[in-house]
Amino acid sequence: MVQRILDPGQIESLDHSAIPRLRMPERATHFSTRAARLRQLAGASPIGGYLRLMAALADAQQQTLAQISAAMPSDESIALAQQHSMPIIPAVPATAPGRDPLWRDVLQRLLDRVEAAGLVTPVLARVIDGLRVKSAQELDALADAIVSLRFNEIEPSSAPFVMAALQVVWTDLASRIDPRAVPYLDTPGACPVCGAPPVASIVRVGGQFQGYRYLQCGLCSTEYHVVRVKCSNCDSTKGIAYHGIDGGSEALKAESCDECHTYRKIGYQEKDYDFEPLADDLASLTLDLLMNEAGYRRSSPNPLLWPEVPSDE
Repeated sequence: MVQRILDPGQIESLDHSAIPRLRMPERATHFSTRAARLRQLAGASPIGGYLRLMAALADAQQQTLAQISAAMPSDESIALAQQHSMPIIPAVPATAPGRDPLWRDVLQRLLDRVEAAGLVTPVLARVIDGLRVKSAQELDALADAIVSLRFNEIEPSSAPFVMAALQVVWTDLASRIDPRAVPYLDTPGACPVCGAPPVASIVRVGGQFQGYRYLQCGLCSTEYHVVRVKCSNCDSTKGIAYHGIDGGSEALKAESCDECHTYRKIGYQEKDYDFEPLADDLASLTLDLLMNEAGYRRSSPNPLLWPEVPSDE
């Protein structure tokens, strides 16, 4: 079978109304697919233990997603979002009408299932216990900090579990949204469904998505089209370059921008069909180190691995 791969010039010349703008999350398989990929990548990874833990967390997310139904936005709020070109189910507290408290119950279910998986070390047990005793107000404050990217208020050890609970709720919502109701945004890179930043991008193969690049939201899992060879952080088309690791996977590159000096990873399904944006991004920390040494910073963190903020002292 011959696959047609489009170059950037061809993509720019196409009628963009014919390109599928959104790829909504597959509710029945999204997190289980991620879990399988994490386990596949764990075998040869120096952080294999962490990847297997995150695979167990993704399994827990899939099981929990099948059991919940969060409150959908009202028709009025959807109409307002469309009128002002805003995310249809915004996550950031300043613009969100109110976070469904269901997310805290989801968090407890995830913690229960991770403990049942048998991968909990003494250190992790203390993290889980710490989350269990937090009040609703403390948990909501932590969630606010995470979705607002206020790194100095984020606890890196517990943040992946909080984010995982939020992912379940927002993926549930995104999977039930009519793509035709989602407005266009003016903010480069931001997810048009929830407003959160993407984790990585993927150039897909097959059917109507063949050869097109999609950013995957780190929160609601929606994938949204952005033309290739364009910075997903600042929208620039100048100074875009691609970096890989000698002897590493040809399916994974870091796309850097000399305008804003950031990078975000990109994967090519034609070279590895099983590429999963969040999982492959998480498993490629060596590429992050090389990009940092080259003077570039990440456009946004991986939702399941939060950076330590250096002390001011």
